[in-house]
Amino acid sequence: MFGFSKLDVLFGHADAKSVRMPYEKFIKQGVRFRQETITAIDPAARRVTTDVSVYDADHLVVALGAEYDFAATPGLSDVNEFYSIAGAMKLRDILPRFTRGRVLIGVCGAPFKCPPAPSECALMLHDYLEQRGVRQACEISMVLPLSAPVPPSPETSKALIAAFAERNIAFQASKRIASIDAKRGVATLDDGVEMSFDLFLGVPKHRVPQVVLDSGLAQEGWIPVKPRTLETRFESVYAVGDGANTGTPKAGVFAERAAKAVASALIAKVRGGTATEYDGFGTCYIEFGGGRIGKVEVDFFSGPKPTGTYHEPSTELRADKEEFGSSRRGRWFGM
Repeated sequence: MFGFSKLDVLFGHADAKSVRMPYEKFIKQGVRFRQETITAIDPAARRVTTDVSVYDADHLVVALGAEYDFAATPGLSDVNEFYSIAGAMKLRDILPRFTRGRVLIGVCGAPFKCPPAPSECALMLHDYLEQRGVRQACEISMVLPLSAPVPPSPETSKALIAAFAERNIAFQASKRIASIDAKRGVATLDDGVEMSFDLFLGVPKHRVPQVVLDSGLAQEGWIPVKPRTLETRFESVYAVGDGANTGTPKAGVFAERAAKAVASALIAKVRGGTATEYDGFGTCYIEFGGGRIGKVEVDFFSGPKPTGTYHEPSTELRADKEEFGSSRRGRWFGM
């Protein structure tokens, strides 16, 4: 499933079944697909062990994504998170019963998948409570461990902060949730400040899966790579996606472009020719509420620092977002 689908599930715009893409539909000529659990990776030997078999490779691409480290934030397991399908489904059933009180949307660490998602959640929650006629009885606050909602694009961040102010959503930047006391209904920030809540919507701290940590590929929780080529320190071993420390956000659009760069490099090794490097460019669609969607195009590698081009929210951009998803569902899964 696409990460952005979790918000649709959370707010009842889609059910979990409708946004899933079964692996059984992945059929590509020349590709052998194996749905197995990876139990060990030996990057020096380029050997992968699963619960079924052992695979030796000439070229190895590690793309196991990021997992949620609930243990890193004491008390998080006692409240709610919306970054998994299970968490979104649980909250989908809780929200209709919430009629008054303090909602805290809190991020427990950075980096995390899809940096604009917590902002989207806050704006969509405002709409949800408005439509139910209970918004005046509710407070919404958001805590984000980033300097701004979308740091590479000051214009996008300014628009989101203005949207928060218009909707009376309290926003704190450069702070993270350090611990949670569910019984007291209190979250403690990394500076020691306590924030009370009646409903907590969390984003867990992220890290690579344990099998990647055990392999020796990771350093400080992520796989270091050469940003342009996605090469690790092991010969003919690459890493793409959320687990790779590329200097770009952890989002599907960046994983897709990184994967294309690695595919280009492998084709060049086999057939000859010049590989196309990873360009660090990505487009992100942002839900602003009211049926409007904004867009930001971010370029991380072309200049001395990342830049972002902001497109104001509109209902017309929803068609662009839907095409973004449907084109990939069709290309990857024939759906």
